[in-house]
Order: sequence, then C-alpha cells, then structure tokens
Amino acid sequence: MDILSHFVNQVNDLLWNVLLIYLLCGVGIYYTIVLGFVQIRYFKTSITSLFGNISLFGKRADKRGMSSFQAVTTAIAGQVGTGNLAGPATAILAGGPGAIFWMWVSSFLGMATIYAEAILAQKYRSQDKEGQVVGGPAYYIEQGLHCKWLAVVFSLLIILALGFIGNMVQSNSIASAFYGSLSIPLWVSGLIVAALTAFVIIGGIGSIASFTEKIVPIKAVLYFAGTFVILIYNYAWIIPAFKIIFVAAFNPQAVLGGGIGIAIQEAMRFGIARGLFSNEAGMGSTPHAHALAKVEHKEQQGFIAMMGVFVVAIIVTITALAIITSGLSMWDAGGRQTASFMSVYQGLQGIELTQMAYSWVFGWFGSIFISFALLCFAFTTIIGWYYYGEMNIRYLFNNKKAVRIYQFIVVIFIFCASLIKVEVVWNMADMFNGLMVLPNLTALILLSPVVIRITRAIKKGSPVNQEAE
Repeated sequence: MDILSHFVNQVNDLLWNVLLIYLLCGVGIYYTIVLGFVQIRYFKTSITSLFGNISLFGKRADKRGMSSFQAVTTAIAGQVGTGNLAGPATAILAGGPGAIFWMWVSSFLGMATIYAEAILAQKYRSQDKEGQVVGGPAYYIEQGLHCKWLAVVFSLLIILALGFIGNMVQSNSIASAFYGSLSIPLWVSGLIVAALTAFVIIGGIGSIASFTEKIVPIKAVLYFAGTFVILIYNYAWIIPAFKIIFVAAFNPQAVLGGGIGIAIQEAMRFGIARGLFSNEAGMGSTPHAHALAKVEHKEQQGFIAMMGVFVVAIIVTITALAIITSGLSMWDAGGRQTASFMSVYQGLQGIELTQMAYSWVFGWFGSIFISFALLCFAFTTIIGWYYYGEMNIRYLFNNKKAVRIYQFIVVIFIFCASLIKVEVVWNMADMFNGLMVLPNLTALILLSPVVIRITRAIKKGSPVNQEAE
C-alpha cells in the first residue's frame, strides 16, 4: 500500500502541479486568441441565452435530448461540488489570498476552452442502437480524430475517475460533514445518499434533467443568500479583501508578512490548479451534457456552456470573500496581535476553514449551513458525474443491461464510501481525473480547426443564426 500511495502521489504531483497547469492554460490561451476573445465578445449573448431559457419545469428530456437549460444545469451539477466550498480555502491556505486572482484567470481562460468542448460535443453527437442521443469526448475523439483506442481509454478513465471513485469521494464528504456537525452516523448518511441517488438515476435522462433543472438554481440561490449575509455583516472588510487579493497575487509578502514564505509562483500554481479543478473546463466531463442540448445551432450551446464556468467563478469568489472578510474581522477583533490575518485560521484545513468563516457570523448554525450546502453541492455532483459515466458505458457497451449494472455498482460504492476513508483511494481519484484530461486535450488541440470554422461562420451581429459543418 505504501508503494502504491507513493506512486499515486508522484503521478499527481506531475499531473496537477506541472503538466496539466501548462496544458490547460495553454489550450485556454490558444482558444481565447484564435476565437478572438470569444468569452468577451459574446458574454452578453451568453447571459441572454442562459437567462432566456430558464425554466424549473421544462419539457421532460427524452431520447432526442434535453433543453439547453437542462444541459447547462446538468453540467453545473457536476462542476459545482465540494471543490467549490473547500477549493478556495485550500487555495488560500496553500497560495495565500492572491491565489484567488489566479483562480479568476483560470476561469477566464476556461470559458474559451469549455466553449470549444460544447461545440465539438454538439457536432459529433450520435445515437445509440436504442435511439438515445449520446455524445462527449469519446465520440469526438473517435469520429473527429478517427482514433478508437484513445476514445476507449478516455471512456475507461472517466468511468473510474467520476462514476466510481469520484462519487465515493463526494459521498464520504457528505457523511463526514454531517457526522462532524450533527453527529449523524456515517452509515445513515451513506444509506440516505445512496437511496436518493438510486431514486434519481433509475429514471434515466428524463429524471436526471428534471432533477438538475430544479435543484441547481435553487441551491445556487440559497447559497448566494447565505453568503451575502456574511458579506453584509463584514461589509467594512470587502474592499480591503479585494485589495489583499490583488496585492497578494503579485506581492504575497506585502500582505502576509515575511514569515509566511508564500511566493508569487505558489499563488499562481495553487490558484490556477484549484480553479481548473473547480470549473472542469478542458477535463472532458461537461461535454456529455452539452451534447444532448436541443439547439438550432452548435454555437448556442457553446455560449451557454461559458456561463457554467462563469457561475462557478462567482461561487468561488463569494466563498473566498466570506473567508477573507471573516478572517480580517476576527483578526481585528483579536487586537491584531499577529502580523497576518491568516493566523486566525492556523491549524485548519480545507472545509474546516470555510466552516469557521461562516461560524464567525452565524455561530453554531454556520457549520450546519456549510454542511447542508455541502450536501446539495456534493449530491448534485454525484448525479452529474454518474451521468457522465453512463454516457461512456453506453459508448463502450451500447446496451441497456450494462447501464443497469453500472447503476447498481455506483449505488453500492456510494454507500460503502460513507464508511471508509482510505487516503490512497481519494488520491487515485485525483490521478484518474488528471489522466482523463490528456485524451480530451489532444482532441481539443487537433480538432481546433473545426471549432474555429464554426465560430467564424457566425453572422456578424447575429451570433446564433449561422453554422458551419
């Protein structure tokens, strides 16, 4: 086990601290430039496309696909998980407040990347033998690159990374949070989450789309409302918080003091890495949802896909502001006895830091609020990630029996994960997450002429009325 753990840690260090940061940022920069800053030029169109399609009770998804709004909520369900609550805290602890600036940078670049993913997912979507519309990286890798073996590799990696191991991590996070805040036994939380998951996924794509179109907007509104209360309470520290973020991004020692030892490179590395992990742009997960959107023209779903990354960036931002403003408030209340406000969070890790920030304002309810937010975020991620795995089960086996077996295994894994926590298993989730990015990025780079051709065919001043085949 020690040898396996060491190997996994070494692979993760290479993937997430070196290779993927450059590759994902590089692809984001490339698409930003060749598409003429699509995330800026069509930002208004993206907003109107998203809010013009909002419906909590849209037409039920069927074999022909789902509505554009259902597709983006299914994508956001996978994007907005525990990483959006713990991610900013982890980035701040490891890279200082300046890491948040670099999370914004990764989100900006990710908007261009995810636009390309959605375009390719729409262009190369297909139907299985049951008439179900399917799509995702495996399909555009096989049809666009004519590389079947690479498509199979991607499918196997995403099933392991998200469908099985990733969902175990989400389930364990839920159980641990409720055990810590309400002393609910781990097995009870595991049983409830497993039962709810089974209830949603057995109904197929119609049930999943109906669930996400209702829950995702509601959870976002409730989380925004709770966090805005924090920011209103800490209003005097909002401007200083922004100042700290920008200053620490380029001069960490000016904010944190010389003893902290955080350099600009660390702020960049941890901010960009956590940002990329949070918004999932380029990872190859969200295209499975965007492929099924019923739209007239491919670029329409590309515009809406960009809003998914933007929503994630907003959630990351308000969480980070809640953490920093509460930290400044606690530091001031304590008489500023140390050189840095970060001292108030000494000894805390990840979600614990977020809970403490919210507890500063809400008291004991702050920890419970974060636990319920974690439940909503993690559970919708389970549904989203399950669905991505299902699309690849369909790709590999192309029959309903295989899907049913996959559903059964996922539910069992979700329950068992609430009872155990083997560190190497969770590190393996990161490893498979990183490995599955490589085939997807290969396709994004080699198929970029397709994305460029479709985007350039958009009529000037009328962005959704033209498409290129």
